[in-house]
Amino acid sequence: MLILNTGGTFNKRYNPLNGELEVPCDSLAVERILSSVESEYDMAGVMFKDSLDMDINDRKTLAAIIMESKDDKFLIVHGTDTMDETAFFLDEIFDDRTIVLTGAMKPFEIDNIEATFNLGMAMGFLNSKNDHGVYICMNGFVKKWNELKKNRELGKFELV
Repeated sequence: MLILNTGGTFNKRYNPLNGELEVPCDSLAVERILSSVESEYDMAGVMFKDSLDMDINDRKTLAAIIMESKDDKFLIVHGTDTMDETAFFLDEIFDDRTIVLTGAMKPFEIDNIEATFNLGMAMGFLNSKNDHGVYICMNGFVKKWNELKKNRELGKFELV
């Protein structure tokens, strides 16, 4: 399994100099969660962006990394606002890999429970699941990417 970190709210930290939540250029949140796991996982910081700032070139970068990897299972930490767009893009390309996108509605630094739960659930799914496809793991669900959508009014992911 290869864990790819793209940033998003999951990773955001408070900047006391300007009073804003920012996506730092590191994978500290994911690393802190993985430090409590007994197994070793390969992890790479791919880009450090809010998902609203991601574009087609960022999605192509993700696809190229997945295509070149020896792994067949991937966990992508991604912002929730465009998670479905990235999932759709990857689903059009890959049918021989298992890819799970997860994220958090609250930054790990502010409330580490949601981010930790989502990452752990996605890892467990990948460690037990053999069906190829692109999935989203949020709010206690792991479903094919088009079966789970963000409800912006309620601030959570729901089954479609």
